Amino acid sequence: MLSESREAGPTTALMRKAYARWAPVYDVVYDKLTEPAARDAVTAAVANGRRILEAGVGTGLSLGYYPAACEVYGVDLSEDMLRRAALKVHRRGLAHVKGLQVMDVCRLGYADESFDAVVAQFLITLVPDPERALDEFLRVLRPGGEIVLANHFGQADGAVARVEQIMAPLCSRIGWSSDFKAARIEAWAKRRGVTFVGLRPTFPGGFFKILRLRKAA
Repeated sequence: MLSESREAGPTTALMRKAYARWAPVYDVVYDKLTEPAARDAVTAAVANGRRILEAGVGTGLSLGYYPAACEVYGVDLSEDMLRRAALKVHRRGLAHVKGLQVMDVCRLGYADESFDAVVAQFLITLVPDPERALDEFLRVLRPGGEIVLANHFGQADGAVARVEQIMAPLCSRIGWSSDFKAARIEAWAKRRGVTFVGLRPTFPGGFFKILRLRKAA
């Protein structure tokens, strides 16, 4: 189930070390907090078809949310995280999970147009080169399919933006940056001829958003 395909540079090596430290406590910290957003992301993804790539699958918290008819492939930079995901798959009998692989999302080892949807949850603001990751998601996505991102994106202005600035030091410790705005992804979509389907708030209180991008058919 767990296989490996990776190219490590200085940045990815540091990220692997950080994820190795997080792996034992990740589920305790994130499970209930992120579940509603993760379920919303899965629902949006499976509306496009049954073959799904989970980029940055982590410990596999959302793998059980997919219908049994799906074919789900998960990749992550952290082998420590993926071991926990593989254990979940085994214990819960998640036969729809067809593969878990150590892989850099900026260098995906899949053929062009391999998936009906690509899902990335709480990942895109952590990737050293988000645009390169999005380029890879787009490459492996079939025409008409969607990239679905579940994430916290900072508000551009207003009262919420001011609160986010106050909370920024705490949020950065758990991997959420209010400096990253959805407008950056919208600009990437415009350059690539990708349809920016929309940005929808989800639990808790709209802190997380579901962002959808559709590849031209």
